Amino acid sequence: MNQPIGSETSLISFARLQLFIGGTWTDGSSAVREPVINPATGETLGMLPHASKRDLQAAIDAAGKAFATWSVTPAVERRRILMEAARLLRERSALISRIITLEEGKPLAESVTELSAAIDVFEWYAEETRRLYGRVIPGRSQGVMQIVHNEPVGPVAAFTPWNFPALTPARKIAGALAAGCSLIIKPAEETPATCIELVRACADAGLPPGVLNLVFGVPAAVSEFLIGSPIIRKVTFTGSIPVGKHLAQLSALHGLKRCTLELGGHAPVLVFDDADVERAAEVCAAGRFRNAGQVCVAPSRFYVQSGAYEQFTRRFVECAQTLVLGDGLDTRTTMGPLASQRRLEAMECFMEDVIAGGARLLTGGARVDRPGFFWAPTVLADVPDDALPVREEIFGPIAPIVPFGSLQDGLARANALPFGLAAFAFTSSPSTTDAVSRGLSAGMVGINHLAVSLAEAPFGGMKESGYGSEGGTEGLSAYLATKFVTRLST
Repeated sequence: MNQPIGSETSLISFARLQLFIGGTWTDGSSAVREPVINPATGETLGMLPHASKRDLQAAIDAAGKAFATWSVTPAVERRRILMEAARLLRERSALISRIITLEEGKPLAESVTELSAAIDVFEWYAEETRRLYGRVIPGRSQGVMQIVHNEPVGPVAAFTPWNFPALTPARKIAGALAAGCSLIIKPAEETPATCIELVRACADAGLPPGVLNLVFGVPAAVSEFLIGSPIIRKVTFTGSIPVGKHLAQLSALHGLKRCTLELGGHAPVLVFDDADVERAAEVCAAGRFRNAGQVCVAPSRFYVQSGAYEQFTRRFVECAQTLVLGDGLDTRTTMGPLASQRRLEAMECFMEDVIAGGARLLTGGARVDRPGFFWAPTVLADVPDDALPVREEIFGPIAPIVPFGSLQDGLARANALPFGLAAFAFTSSPSTTDAVSRGLSAGMVGINHLAVSLAEAPFGGMKESGYGSEGGTEGLSAYLATKFVTRLST
């Protein structure tokens, strides 16, 4: 049973922020440091070292060397190490959950849930190592053997954002290691300590030196250096659409490296008249304001059929108004801060545009006057289709609610944007369920609930929300190359 971990113990982790290269924890050879800020207080938690080009090259060399042995390590041994890493993460969960809340801001209960999901990912991929099957294809003539092999694609460069500092790195680390790839991961500099603890667990579990390397630095400089190396054979990135497009271009220019890109989303929700409207509003409000709206698959633009519109909007506002804002370590808190001052400024831009366009502000709509980066849960009604919060990813606690008429009208509005990550619908009609299942243009569709992120299921989008999947057998396949071998017996 885990014992409560005090804040002093958690803060020790921020006093030892380091790179991990070739199996060694190091401050690196650069003098550059940047502060890691607690978004609930604005206070500095620690100073993060940046990797120099020499450090990055050392990580590349270590990953290249380690790939030669890790790629042929038996699957049962890779499984053992991943399972041991999962056990260590569970053993250390009280500490790591507090670290997530300190550097990212989400309520502690959400951090506990996120870390549990990350551990689930490690365990699922560990078990899946034993199912990296190829196949035998019957030959067309006697004596011909035809075999399909799956082989690890090569050393991987991985880049992750700040909003889920445990779950997103876990998908990339566990997937790559299970497939037999070595990895260099660059997490977000805003939330480094959580990924450091994931890497520490892998190292303590017996992962050979160089198989997993951890670096930090200016994102553009690090990504260009890593992707430019011929040793790196795959790139996996979670983040914004513009950055994803840029990394895809770099990957094409430098050896046509394979990519998995999980990019931005702006998930539509269709609520039909025949839905359980009260429950739909409660579920949608909880999803919209989870992690202060900083969730790529969160429901974020709400299209409600005219007969349910008033009831849904009323209940949604009631849910928003019950949220308790505060430091995520306070057990009374149900919504934490935004990640940074930049996010507050972005919320102000959304509000200025939407109010000028004629939308009705029902609750919230402004910063909260307290230390940290807090924005009041905001609900907007009668939002025009051309308003900024409808057209662009919000990534904050603002909920635009729009009425719609027919099924065709709802689908047209939901599919109108270039995003295609997640989409949701609430209905009690089997025919409507079938229609939205087929009609919504998104990589993940949830009907009557929001649970689209599971270790055993593919996680990824379509259109400008990226390509490739993490999670499920599809996520493991992303780190494998297919080889066809045919031989004639002599």
